[in-house]
Amino acid sequence: MLNTDIIFQLINIIGTVAFAVSGYLVGFRKRLDILGVVIVALLTAVGGGMMRDALVGHIPMIFKSNTALWTIFITLVISWVCHLQYHRHRVLAVWFVVADALGLAAFSLTGAQVGLDLELNWFGVITLAFVTAVGGGILRDILVNEVPIILRSDIYGTIAILLGLLLCLL
Repeated sequence: MLNTDIIFQLINIIGTVAFAVSGYLVGFRKRLDILGVVIVALLTAVGGGMMRDALVGHIPMIFKSNTALWTIFITLVISWVCHLQYHRHRVLAVWFVVADALGLAAFSLTGAQVGLDLELNWFGVITLAFVTAVGGGILRDILVNEVPIILRSDIYGTIAILLGLLLCLL
């Protein structure tokens, strides 16, 4: 059986990859230069976790461990080598939705787990799940001058809340 720390790390890597791809695609869609694409991908991938850690008074993990940085770097290189940004619009839309959904689910779980580890009440656990899951996407959308998805799609935030609640109940 896998150790819960290993499972937590795997889920975190999945979320990081998914949101890095999401930021990469948005950056290219908005015709940003390479630095802009990297910044959007980086903040999409780690922004929610940084917000969560700031809320609970922790130094953000991105400042203590290089795992997320390497994950984002490798993801961006693979995305660029595969010319992900040049696929047809319909294919890119599907990739974006899949990446965002994976990141949302993964980071909802990791955020909720942080709340459970800190022995927070149900509201605290759900709040950390929500912030971790949607924080990076909010930063991404604000950076590229779009209304954040969380304000345009009811289901997006609801999923984060439900996953946080589910983890509380389990």
